[in-house]
Amino acid sequence: MTKIERREPYRRPLLRLLAKTAVLANAMPLARAAAATKPQLKAIAFDAFPIFDPRPLSAAAEDVFPGKGAQLGNVWRSRQFEYQWLRVLSGHYADFWQTTEEALVFSARSLELDLTIGKRAQLMDAYLSLKAWPDAPRALALLKQAGMQLALLSNWTSKMLDTAIRNAGLERVFDHVLSADQVASHKPDPRAYRMAMDAFALEREQILFAAFAGWDAAGAKWFGYPTFWVNRLNAPPEELGVSADASGSDLSELVEFVRHRNGNAGRAGASLNGGSAA
Repeated sequence: MTKIERREPYRRPLLRLLAKTAVLANAMPLARAAAATKPQLKAIAFDAFPIFDPRPLSAAAEDVFPGKGAQLGNVWRSRQFEYQWLRVLSGHYADFWQTTEEALVFSARSLELDLTIGKRAQLMDAYLSLKAWPDAPRALALLKQAGMQLALLSNWTSKMLDTAIRNAGLERVFDHVLSADQVASHKPDPRAYRMAMDAFALEREQILFAAFAGWDAAGAKWFGYPTFWVNRLNAPPEELGVSADASGSDLSELVEFVRHRNGNAGRAGASLNGGSAA
């Protein structure tokens, strides 16, 4: 065997490795250029529940119907959204408050619970007593310091949203408070999601949607928004063939997502880390 023949088994893998390295080297500037041209996030549209804690609703149901609260809450929640979507699809729109009350009446009847007028009022009024999740005020403050525009984009009525904002002491936080009632529809109707584009006067790629429910994350992603799923209840993802860009268990993880999405340099990166920018 000649010296060339002895070297050949080692030479071929080396050549293949060099070829792959050259391809990767050529591809890296293209990848960096693509990342650099990706639009930065300028605004965030939040569903209501990433901000406002819904757990008192379950507690209220248990107070009114001891031992039956969890069961009532599950049926009520499912029927609530079914009524909203059925009304939108059939052209018989009713707002969140009405569909929620109708769903409550049906749910109590289906479980053979005695829903008096007083009990019905107590359960509905629980929606007007919700406060913010403990992590929400600080996360929203960091996002505002970073120059992000903020909005609520919810199926709730304007009255419900305004009341929750006052309860939480967040009166000067949101640039826009958008109720799907303004377009006589409910998410995931694209008309509801489009409200944020119109309010911010931004392209959809510049607006992050923060969802609480998996179906809402899917709807926002279908619409074309970069989407973060604030999965506070550790729910499984929906089987709808689409996924949020990222998810986390609270708003601190959303803040980190925005920081990395927009880059670590400059005012946004410093503010989101709690520091000061030069």
